[in-house]
Amino acid sequence: MDVLKGIDCKIDAGELVAIMGSSGSGKSTLLNVLGLLDDFDQGSYHLDGMNMKGLSEKQAAKYRSEFLGFVFQSFNLIHYKTAMENVALPLYYQGVNRRKRQELALQFLKKVGLEAWYNHLPNQMSGGQKQRVAIARALISNPRVILADEPTGALDSKTSNEVMELLKSINKEGITIVVVTHENEIAAQCHRIIRLRDGQIENE
Repeated sequence: MDVLKGIDCKIDAGELVAIMGSSGSGKSTLLNVLGLLDDFDQGSYHLDGMNMKGLSEKQAAKYRSEFLGFVFQSFNLIHYKTAMENVALPLYYQGVNRRKRQELALQFLKKVGLEAWYNHLPNQMSGGQKQRVAIARALISNPRVILADEPTGALDSKTSNEVMELLKSINKEGITIVVVTHENEIAAQCHRIIRLRDGQIENE
C-alpha cells in the first residue's frame, strides 16, 4: 500500500516549513524519507542537489551525520547520561575526542540557555529543558537541515512557544527547519505550511 502518492515539493535552503495533516496522512513517513530513515520506491529525493535514491545504510548514515539533525516529540534522551553527555553523543560517533566533545557540548548548551544544567540527568529536567537539550544535540554536528517531529507535542503552550522561538532563532542563522505538527499555532509561526491528506499534498 502506498503511503505517499506523488508528492512533489521543494524546500529551499533557509526555509522554516511546517508539515500538517491528520493522523495517517503520511506526515511521519514523509519526514522519515527526508531524514533518510526510510527508502522510497519511486521518484527521486534530492538533498543539497544529490539524489538520495537507493543509498546503502552506510551511505544514508553518512549523509544523515553530515546534513541532518533530528528533534523528536519524546526527546529521545538517554536517561542515565547527563545533559552534556546527551548533547555530545553525535560527536562520539564521529570519533571526536572526549575533551573536545565536552567543550562543544557546553557551547551548545549555552546556546539553548542550559549551560548551568550540564550535569543534570533528564529526569531532573522539565519537558522544555529536555527539548532544549535535544535541540542542542541536533545542532552540535552543524547540520544544514533540522527535521522536527512534533517538537512541541509533549509541552504546554507557554513552553511550546519558547521552543518555537528557539527554533526560529536557529533558522535565522541559515539552518533549514522542517516541523511536523498538528498544532495550528505552531504551524502559523513557520514561513510556509505543506498540508498532507491521504498521502498527497492538499495545498502549500
